[in-house]
Amino acid sequence: MWYNTKATEILGIDYPIMQGPFGGNLSSAELVAAVSNAGGLGGYGAYTLSAPEIVEVDKQIRAATNKPYNINLWVSETDAPNGEATDEQYEHASQLFKPYFDEAGIPIPPKPAPFKLRFENQLQAILDLRPKVFSFMFGTLPADIMEQCRRLGIVTVGAATTLDEAIALEATGVDMIIASGFEAGGHRPSFLAPAEASTTGTFVLLQLIKDKIKTPVIAAGGIANGRGVAAALTLGADAAQIGTAFLACDESGALPIHRQMLFSDAAKYTTLSRAFTGRLGRGITSRVAKDLIGKEAGFLPFPLQTTFMAPLRKAALEQQKWDMILFWGGQIAPILKHKKAADLMQSIIEDTTKIMNP
Repeated sequence: MWYNTKATEILGIDYPIMQGPFGGNLSSAELVAAVSNAGGLGGYGAYTLSAPEIVEVDKQIRAATNKPYNINLWVSETDAPNGEATDEQYEHASQLFKPYFDEAGIPIPPKPAPFKLRFENQLQAILDLRPKVFSFMFGTLPADIMEQCRRLGIVTVGAATTLDEAIALEATGVDMIIASGFEAGGHRPSFLAPAEASTTGTFVLLQLIKDKIKTPVIAAGGIANGRGVAAALTLGADAAQIGTAFLACDESGALPIHRQMLFSDAAKYTTLSRAFTGRLGRGITSRVAKDLIGKEAGFLPFPLQTTFMAPLRKAALEQQKWDMILFWGGQIAPILKHKKAADLMQSIIEDTTKIMNP
């Protein structure tokens, strides 16, 4: 049967369908459990959480499912030297974004405080909790960490946006590699070349990686239904990771307006932008993203840009100025149909079966 793949074997799941792990409070224990309980692999994006918060989330997930699940972290947490922005960078960003803060009727926020690294503490939490799957983005992990994961029986999954990144990940001995196509919503997890220069589509990237490496591959980006899963498996993927379609489900941590936008006409148009966080990510096209194309030099480095933009996001939400907010979403959003994770899973499984086993 189509669902018996290397991925289902390695992950201990029934169907090679993974839910994209969303950061920034967009994940929820409820969504993770819904996907895992339906035979897929739920995922929780924990890169913004402290170690104690990761422990708490893990407790919630375990209370809701006894099936395998994935916790995701970011290897590289900041693009700012020493976690700080210079006064010059702050002045530049203040001038560039002042019209939007003025429009929202709020003052420009002070210069963001230096960002303190937390990856080591987060990583320790993962090693202590031993989830079935630990996926990571924006880099590779050192040999000693990989060895510890192997010893503890934690399946490791790295993310690649180019063939070079997949080769680098394979060299470290990861169990599986995500081929993240540029159609995907959210941040582009590129780590060897700039994200703007690493924009290969999912199905091209998948074929390139399958041709050159032996590690099982997960296709991600532009997949939202059984047809997408069948296409990925036909091109050699061992599993498909689905983000936007699960983000739009009621169980996700996304705001009601965010989910509404993913089902609206606005979702036909998406943009890759650094304007909201300092790192390149895809969301529903907004006026701010359009206005600032070509002005990226004036943004603060990640994640200080996120901190800087937080008051504007809050004011824009309160004032319903949706075109000043980035609602994460992939290019596939216009075909979304399901608002419940269990219904989405059932539909994907049934449709893939019809196509793969007619």
